[in-house]
Amino acid sequence: MHPELVNQLAETLSTHWTSGRALSSLSPLLSPQSRDDGYTVQASLCAQVASEVVGWKIAATSDAGQKHIGVSGPLAGRIFAHTLCQAGTPISLSGNRMRVAEPEMVFTFAHPLPARKSPYKQSEVMAAVGSLSIAIEIPNSRFLDFVTAGEPCLIADNACAHGFLPGPQAPEGWRDLDLSQHAVTASVTSASGQQWQRAGSGAAVLGDPRLALTWIANELSALGVGLKPGEFVTTGTCMVPIAVEPGDRVDVDFGIFGQLSAVFGA
Repeated sequence: MHPELVNQLAETLSTHWTSGRALSSLSPLLSPQSRDDGYTVQASLCAQVASEVVGWKIAATSDAGQKHIGVSGPLAGRIFAHTLCQAGTPISLSGNRMRVAEPEMVFTFAHPLPARKSPYKQSEVMAAVGSLSIAIEIPNSRFLDFVTAGEPCLIADNACAHGFLPGPQAPEGWRDLDLSQHAVTASVTSASGQQWQRAGSGAAVLGDPRLALTWIANELSALGVGLKPGEFVTTGTCMVPIAVEPGDRVDVDFGIFGQLSAVFGA
Protein backbone atom coordinates (compact mmCIF):
# COMPACT_ATOMS: atom_id res chain seq x y z
CA MET A 1 0.00 0.00 0.00
CA HIS A 2 1.12 3.53 -0.70
CA PRO A 3 2.16 5.34 2.51
CA GLU A 4 -0.54 7.99 2.04
CA LEU A 5 -3.23 5.30 1.82
CA VAL A 6 -1.77 3.51 4.86
CA ASN A 7 -2.00 6.70 6.90
CA GLN A 8 -5.48 7.43 5.59
CA LEU A 9 -6.80 4.01 6.60
CA ALA A 10 -5.09 4.21 10.00
CA GLU A 11 -6.71 7.60 10.59
CA THR A 12 -10.11 6.23 9.53
CA LEU A 13 -9.84 3.27 11.89
CA SER A 14 -8.63 5.47 14.75
CA THR A 15 -11.50 7.92 14.24
CA HIS A 16 -14.08 5.12 14.31
CA TRP A 17 -12.40 3.59 17.37
CA THR A 18 -12.60 6.88 19.24
CA SER A 19 -16.19 7.63 18.25
CA GLY A 20 -17.51 4.08 18.55
CA ARG A 21 -19.06 4.37 15.10
CA ALA A 22 -19.07 1.34 12.81
CA LEU A 23 -17.20 1.30 9.52
CA SER A 24 -19.55 -0.27 6.98
CA SER A 25 -17.10 -0.69 4.11
CA LEU A 26 -13.79 0.45 2.60
CA SER A 27 -13.08 1.74 -0.87
CA PRO A 28 -10.96 -0.67 -2.95
CA LEU A 29 -8.04 1.79 -2.76
CA LEU A 30 -8.05 1.71 1.05
CA SER A 31 -8.47 -2.05 1.42
CA PRO A 32 -5.27 -3.85 2.51
CA GLN A 33 -4.59 -6.83 0.27
CA SER A 34 -2.27 -8.94 2.42
CA ARG A 35 -1.29 -9.68 6.02
CA ASP A 36 1.78 -7.47 5.53
CA ASP A 37 -0.46 -4.60 4.38
CA GLY A 38 -2.61 -5.12 7.45
CA TYR A 39 0.35 -5.01 9.81
CA THR A 40 1.69 -1.87 8.08
CA VAL A 41 -1.61 -0.10 8.71
CA GLN A 42 -1.72 -1.38 12.28
CA ALA A 43 1.77 0.01 12.96
CA SER A 44 0.61 3.33 11.58
CA LEU A 45 -2.11 3.41 14.25
CA CYS A 46 0.62 4.22 16.77
CA ALA A 47 0.90 7.70 15.25
CA GLN A 48 -2.88 8.15 15.39
CA VAL A 49 -3.49 6.88 18.91
CA ALA A 50 -1.98 9.12 21.56
CA SER A 51 -1.22 6.21 23.88
CA GLU A 52 1.72 3.97 24.70
CA VAL A 53 1.88 0.38 23.49
CA VAL A 54 2.06 -1.65 26.71
CA GLY A 55 1.48 -5.12 25.34
CA TRP A 56 0.29 -7.39 22.57
CA LYS A 57 -2.68 -9.66 21.96
CA ILE A 58 -3.31 -12.74 19.88
CA ALA A 59 -6.69 -13.12 18.20
CA ALA A 60 -8.19 -16.27 16.67
CA THR A 61 -6.23 -18.88 18.61
CA SER A 62 -8.75 -21.67 18.01
CA ASP A 63 -10.05 -23.34 14.85
CA ALA A 64 -13.59 -22.23 15.71
CA GLY A 65 -12.48 -18.63 16.22
CA GLN A 66 -10.60 -18.60 12.92
CA LYS A 67 -13.60 -19.98 11.04
CA HIS A 68 -15.94 -17.50 12.73
CA ILE A 69 -14.08 -14.46 11.39
CA GLY A 70 -12.76 -16.10 8.22
CA VAL A 71 -9.01 -16.01 8.85
CA SER A 72 -6.31 -18.56 8.08
CA GLY A 73 -4.54 -18.36 11.43
CA PRO A 74 -3.87 -16.23 14.51
CA LEU A 75 -3.56 -12.43 14.32
CA ALA A 76 -1.30 -10.18 16.38
CA GLY A 77 -2.42 -6.81 17.72
CA ARG A 78 -1.17 -4.00 19.94
CA ILE A 79 -2.61 -3.15 23.36
CA PHE A 80 -2.52 0.56 24.13
CA ALA A 81 -2.33 1.96 27.65
CA HIS A 82 -5.61 3.85 27.32
CA THR A 83 -7.52 0.59 26.77
CA LEU A 84 -6.60 -0.85 30.18
CA CYS A 85 -9.62 -1.24 32.49
CA GLN A 86 -9.76 -1.19 36.27
CA ALA A 87 -11.26 -3.98 38.36
CA GLY A 88 -14.46 -2.85 40.07
CA THR A 89 -15.16 -0.11 37.53
CA PRO A 90 -17.98 -0.89 35.06
CA ILE A 91 -16.67 -1.56 31.55
CA SER A 92 -18.68 0.27 28.91
CA LEU A 93 -20.18 -1.73 26.05
CA SER A 94 -21.19 1.39 24.15
CA GLY A 95 -20.29 0.94 20.50
CA ASN A 96 -19.10 -2.62 21.10
CA ARG A 97 -20.44 -4.93 18.39
CA MET A 98 -18.70 -8.10 19.55
CA ARG A 99 -19.89 -7.93 23.18
CA VAL A 100 -17.87 -10.82 24.52
CA ALA A 101 -15.47 -11.37 27.41
CA GLU A 102 -12.44 -13.62 27.03
CA PRO A 103 -10.50 -15.10 30.00
CA GLU A 104 -6.81 -15.23 29.06
CA MET A 105 -3.32 -16.10 30.30
CA VAL A 106 -0.81 -13.26 30.09
CA PHE A 107 3.00 -13.41 29.96
CA THR A 108 5.11 -10.38 30.91
CA PHE A 109 8.66 -10.18 29.63
CA ALA A 110 11.67 -9.61 31.87
CA HIS A 111 14.18 -9.82 29.03
CA PRO A 112 14.03 -8.59 25.42
CA LEU A 113 13.36 -10.71 22.36
CA PRO A 114 14.77 -8.57 19.55
CA ALA A 115 13.78 -9.17 15.94
CA ARG A 116 16.10 -11.60 14.17
CA LYS A 117 16.26 -13.74 11.03
CA SER A 118 16.06 -17.16 12.70
CA PRO A 119 12.86 -18.25 14.50
CA TYR A 120 12.78 -18.33 18.28
CA LYS A 121 12.43 -21.67 20.00
CA GLN A 122 9.81 -22.02 22.73
CA SER A 123 12.55 -22.50 25.32
CA GLU A 124 14.11 -19.16 24.34
CA VAL A 125 10.79 -17.35 24.53
CA MET A 126 9.92 -18.79 27.92
CA ALA A 127 13.38 -17.93 29.27
CA ALA A 128 12.63 -14.27 28.50
CA VAL A 129 9.34 -14.35 30.45
CA GLY A 130 9.30 -12.87 33.94
CA SER A 131 5.78 -13.67 35.11
CA LEU A 132 2.40 -15.17 34.30
CA SER A 133 -0.88 -13.45 35.15
CA ILE A 134 -4.55 -13.64 34.22
CA ALA A 135 -6.83 -11.16 32.46
CA ILE A 136 -10.14 -10.62 30.69
CA GLU A 137 -10.04 -9.19 27.19
CA ILE A 138 -13.04 -7.31 25.78
CA PRO A 139 -12.48 -7.22 22.00
CA ASN A 140 -14.29 -5.16 19.40
CA SER A 141 -13.98 -4.31 15.73
CA ARG A 142 -14.30 -1.03 13.93
CA PHE A 143 -15.96 -2.92 11.06
CA LEU A 144 -19.73 -3.30 11.12
CA ASP A 145 -19.51 -6.76 9.56
CA PHE A 146 -16.29 -8.00 11.16
CA VAL A 147 -17.14 -11.62 10.29
CA THR A 148 -16.62 -10.94 6.57
CA ALA A 149 -14.11 -8.05 6.77
CA GLY A 150 -11.23 -10.37 5.87
CA GLU A 151 -7.85 -11.16 7.38
CA PRO A 152 -5.89 -8.10 6.15
CA CYS A 153 -8.61 -5.71 7.34
CA LEU A 154 -8.87 -7.35 10.76
CA ILE A 155 -5.11 -7.12 11.23
CA ALA A 156 -5.25 -3.45 10.23
CA ASP A 157 -8.07 -3.12 12.76
CA ASN A 158 -5.52 -4.02 15.44
CA ALA A 159 -6.71 -7.64 15.60
CA CYS A 160 -9.94 -6.42 17.23
CA ALA A 161 -8.15 -5.04 20.32
CA HIS A 162 -10.41 -2.83 22.42
CA GLY A 163 -10.58 -3.28 26.22
CA PHE A 164 -8.27 -5.20 28.53
CA LEU A 165 -8.77 -5.93 32.24
CA PRO A 166 -5.51 -7.10 33.88
CA GLY A 167 -5.69 -9.49 36.80
CA PRO A 168 -3.42 -10.90 39.51
CA GLN A 169 -0.04 -12.49 38.97
CA ALA A 170 0.23 -16.25 39.30
CA PRO A 171 2.34 -17.54 42.21
CA GLU A 172 5.81 -18.96 41.72
CA GLY A 173 5.80 -22.52 40.47
CA TRP A 174 3.56 -21.94 37.44
CA ARG A 175 6.42 -22.95 35.11
CA ASP A 176 6.25 -26.49 36.47
CA LEU A 177 2.61 -26.90 35.44
CA ASP A 178 1.15 -28.08 32.15
CA LEU A 179 -0.58 -24.88 31.03
CA SER A 180 -2.43 -26.72 28.26
CA GLN A 181 -4.30 -28.72 30.92
CA HIS A 182 -4.88 -25.85 33.34
CA ALA A 183 -8.62 -25.51 33.94
CA VAL A 184 -10.46 -22.19 33.74
CA THR A 185 -14.09 -21.57 34.68
CA ALA A 186 -16.35 -18.56 34.29
CA SER A 187 -19.63 -17.62 35.93
CA VAL A 188 -21.95 -15.01 34.40
CA THR A 189 -24.63 -13.22 36.41
CA SER A 190 -27.09 -11.07 34.46
CA ALA A 191 -28.74 -7.88 35.67
CA SER A 192 -31.90 -9.92 36.32
CA GLY A 193 -30.01 -12.38 38.52
CA GLN A 194 -29.85 -15.27 36.07
CA GLN A 195 -26.61 -17.22 36.23
CA TRP A 196 -24.76 -19.64 33.97
CA GLN A 197 -21.26 -21.09 33.77
CA ARG A 198 -18.67 -22.05 31.19
CA ALA A 199 -15.48 -24.09 31.39
CA GLY A 200 -12.27 -24.08 29.40
CA SER A 201 -8.53 -24.65 29.62
CA GLY A 202 -5.20 -23.58 28.23
CA ALA A 203 -5.65 -26.11 25.43
CA ALA A 204 -8.07 -23.67 23.74
CA VAL A 205 -5.09 -21.39 23.02
CA LEU A 206 -3.40 -22.99 20.00
CA GLY A 207 -3.17 -26.16 22.09
CA ASP A 208 -0.98 -24.46 24.74
CA PRO A 209 -0.52 -20.75 25.68
CA ARG A 210 3.25 -21.23 25.45
CA LEU A 211 2.88 -22.23 21.80
CA ALA A 212 0.82 -19.09 21.20
CA LEU A 213 3.46 -16.97 22.89
CA THR A 214 6.18 -18.48 20.69
CA TRP A 215 4.00 -17.87 17.63
CA ILE A 216 3.64 -14.15 18.30
CA ALA A 217 7.33 -13.73 19.12
CA ASN A 218 8.16 -15.10 15.68
CA GLU A 219 5.29 -13.30 13.93
CA LEU A 220 6.55 -9.96 15.25
CA SER A 221 10.21 -10.84 14.65
CA ALA A 222 9.44 -11.50 10.98
CA LEU A 223 7.95 -8.00 10.83
CA GLY A 224 11.10 -6.51 12.34
CA VAL A 225 9.44 -5.96 15.72
CA GLY A 226 10.95 -7.14 19.00
CA LEU A 227 9.37 -7.69 22.39
CA LYS A 228 10.64 -5.42 25.16
CA PRO A 229 11.09 -5.94 28.92
CA GLY A 230 7.92 -4.86 30.69
CA GLU A 231 5.68 -5.59 27.71
CA PHE A 232 3.12 -8.35 28.02
CA VAL A 233 1.34 -10.73 25.66
CA THR A 234 -2.20 -11.89 26.29
CA THR A 235 -2.37 -15.19 24.47
CA GLY A 236 -6.04 -15.70 23.60
CA THR A 237 -9.24 -16.89 25.19
CA CYS A 238 -9.16 -20.10 27.23
CA MET A 239 -12.79 -20.85 26.38
CA VAL A 240 -15.52 -20.03 23.90
CA PRO A 241 -15.95 -16.23 24.17
CA ILE A 242 -18.58 -15.26 26.75
CA ALA A 243 -21.48 -13.19 25.43
CA VAL A 244 -22.13 -10.19 27.69
CA GLU A 245 -24.73 -7.43 27.95
CA PRO A 246 -24.92 -4.25 30.05
CA GLY A 247 -25.51 -5.15 33.68
CA ASP A 248 -23.76 -8.52 33.44
CA ARG A 249 -21.02 -9.59 35.83
CA VAL A 250 -18.38 -12.14 34.77
CA ASP A 251 -16.32 -13.95 37.41
CA VAL A 252 -13.41 -16.01 36.10
CA ASP A 253 -11.50 -18.57 38.14
CA PHE A 254 -8.02 -19.72 37.11
CA GLY A 255 -7.59 -21.87 40.23
CA ILE A 256 -4.20 -21.31 41.86
CA PHE A 257 -3.44 -18.58 39.28
CA GLY A 258 -6.14 -16.34 40.76
CA GLN A 259 -9.61 -14.94 40.17
CA LEU A 260 -10.91 -11.84 38.39
CA SER A 261 -14.29 -10.16 37.93
CA ALA A 262 -15.63 -7.76 35.30
CA VAL A 263 -18.84 -5.73 35.50
CA PHE A 264 -20.32 -4.33 32.29
CA GLY A 265 -22.14 -1.03 31.89
CA ALA A 266 -24.12 0.53 29.07
